[in-house]
Amino acid sequence: MLDNWPILSMITFSPLLGILVLLFIPKDKGRTLKTVAIVTTLVPLLLSGLLYADFKQDTDEMQYKEEVNWIQVPLNKEVGEISSLESFYYEFNYTMAVDGLSLPLVFLTALVTAMAALATVHLKKRWKSFYIWFLMLEVGMFGVFMARDLFLFFLYFELTLIPMFFLIGIWGYINREKAANKFLLYNGIGSAIMLLAFLIIVNTAGFTMLQSDTGTTFFYSGSVDVIAKNLFQDPESFVNATAEIIPDNPFYMSDTMKWSLFFMLLIAFGIKLPIFPFHTWMLKVHQEAHPSVVMIHSGILLKMGAYGLIRFGVLLFPVQAKEWAVGLAILGVVNILYGAILAFRQKDFKLILAYSSISHMGIVLLGLAAFNEIGMQGAIFQLISHGLISALMFLIVGSLYERTQTTEVDQLGGLASALPFICGILMLGGMASLGLPLLSGFMSELLSFLGLFDTMPAITIVGTLGVVFTAVYVLRGILKVSYGPMPEAFRSFKDARLIEAVPMIALAAFIILLGVYPAVLSQTVHYTVSGFDQWIQSIVKVGG
Repeated sequence: MLDNWPILSMITFSPLLGILVLLFIPKDKGRTLKTVAIVTTLVPLLLSGLLYADFKQDTDEMQYKEEVNWIQVPLNKEVGEISSLESFYYEFNYTMAVDGLSLPLVFLTALVTAMAALATVHLKKRWKSFYIWFLMLEVGMFGVFMARDLFLFFLYFELTLIPMFFLIGIWGYINREKAANKFLLYNGIGSAIMLLAFLIIVNTAGFTMLQSDTGTTFFYSGSVDVIAKNLFQDPESFVNATAEIIPDNPFYMSDTMKWSLFFMLLIAFGIKLPIFPFHTWMLKVHQEAHPSVVMIHSGILLKMGAYGLIRFGVLLFPVQAKEWAVGLAILGVVNILYGAILAFRQKDFKLILAYSSISHMGIVLLGLAAFNEIGMQGAIFQLISHGLISALMFLIVGSLYERTQTTEVDQLGGLASALPFICGILMLGGMASLGLPLLSGFMSELLSFLGLFDTMPAITIVGTLGVVFTAVYVLRGILKVSYGPMPEAFRSFKDARLIEAVPMIALAAFIILLGVYPAVLSQTVHYTVSGFDQWIQSIVKVGG
């Protein structure tokens, strides 16, 4: 039904309409600004819901593809002795599409952003600027998960950095500027490494020659499809032509170069994920940013790192990724145990959740390191599940802070009697985080560990210790907040208002839905993951 619509562009750029309306609203009209922003985020949520319902689940191909000629940079035609050269250029097209990997992340982005917009009810200053940056951030996030051109992906990826920098630095807490600067520094370094890797890929695997009656055309393409075709499906492409075939071939990608590119992408996206030891910037963001901003950061932006690692690191360099599977698994275990142990030592509830995110992202690495269909499904499940859980938990933390003016666990206590609804949802989020059956966290952890156990049982057993540690720090934090002696000042607190309860209920409902009926996600990702697995195994077999 939606094949004839530019549905992906409609989802991506619909927040711009909200920005346009916001520009004409006086900055002191806080309630009107909030209403426009919230309604605007509901538009892509509705559209992405329609897209999810219309998605064909029986194929692993990219769907709803939109492609427009965008940027073409002419180059000097004096190339060797080719006199019939008709044109020579760089080509970057506006290409968007989704599959079973990107579609759930698109819906997650729309859902968490809409819920985060509702959470801005506590915002107290500069509403107009906040919502403009907020909606601009949403545009970038949608684009990252839909882009099928390396330059377009990089553009969207960078588009998320600028709004986040201002959202953290202006509307955060006491040390917000330091947190914003650290965010920009680390992510800027990651982006620089990613850009260098992309440039090398475009100038080697992206090089294509077309011959026709009128002459020969050379061009460098940023298209992921063209690059994958040249790397794996066309043995006569320049990127595969050794010195015996084409002497002094400048486009040949040697094994050394492939390993270098794989590690560059691992570092670039590992900073975003984050992988230990590139995690310190994330702790500051989670501690200092406004709760609605942290909901997006933890719920979506961290997933951009995992998505980029899968889409470009693993699928473009499957031989290298498969050979380094043990390294990925070890990094995953380090993330799991390091995050869990340090989460147990924290007294600030925000830092408990921040270290919990590090630990849970380690489970994604374990699923990827399995290099089988079960593990990959587990990794994707974990991305969606943690996105929902972390967004819910930081939403609750924001509501608690507005009432108590603290997130120090030792200063909280007994809140279940004053705030039974909020503490009840907090308990549900905590149970999902520790992997209780019939909640989303259980299925994601189960699939990831099962997938890895098939290939690395010893590492899997060590990794499962993180589940035990998670139960300890989650229960410790929640029980201290909800029960025990309650300070006298807390007795007058009122439970969640409707505008706070709605996003809590919505996120909790999806957490329960994925736990009770995981097929709502597994059916969407199954054929895509199966295609990924067959693709990787076939390339690895040829490469071996």
